[in-house]
Amino acid sequence: MKKIIFSGAVMAMLALPASAQTTKWAFDNTHSKIQFDVAHLVISEVTGQFKDYEGTVLSDKPDFSDAKIDFSIEVKSIDTDDEKRDAHLLSGDLFDAASYPKITFKSKLMKKAGNNKYKLTGDFTMHGVTKEVTLDVQYNGTKNDPWGNTKAGFKVTGKINRPDFGLKYNSPLEGGGVMIGDEVTITCKLELLKQK
Repeated sequence: MKKIIFSGAVMAMLALPASAQTTKWAFDNTHSKIQFDVAHLVISEVTGQFKDYEGTVLSDKPDFSDAKIDFSIEVKSIDTDDEKRDAHLLSGDLFDAASYPKITFKSKLMKKAGNNKYKLTGDFTMHGVTKEVTLDVQYNGTKNDPWGNTKAGFKVTGKINRPDFGLKYNSPLEGGGVMIGDEVTITCKLELLKQK
């Protein structure tokens, strides 16, 4: 009797449809941009970007609702269009790139929040500090380019508080306020390349 039950269970498992194959995507850096904005002197903003980064996205579903993201940024690739400012950002006052050369993000959950919109939650590590953050994701669709490559487009936005990650440097201003804002706005315009 036990053999019959076991055989029936095996046959039932074999009859189940095979699970969807996981698709791996890489970041197409030539069509992507990792930007940030931070308040300056209270009255304006400075925009910067990181030029060197890499990562992978794994997904079984074509709408990326089950996506798993692993992403890494080289801190030394920061560019704010001012060499002196960039050097200060990389120094021990702020990023301390010599001690903490990378910023990383590892996803935990990709949750639907509307039509082609998601809330992406994961562990964000910067300056040796890891905190859970939630980012807004807009999925812009998937297309084939003229060379036979499959691409997927996204816009990812969010905010972090830099002192939470140990980037506390600032200077008080005459009349009140500080030189650098605590809140940093992140904007990532991403194009993914399907791996063959």
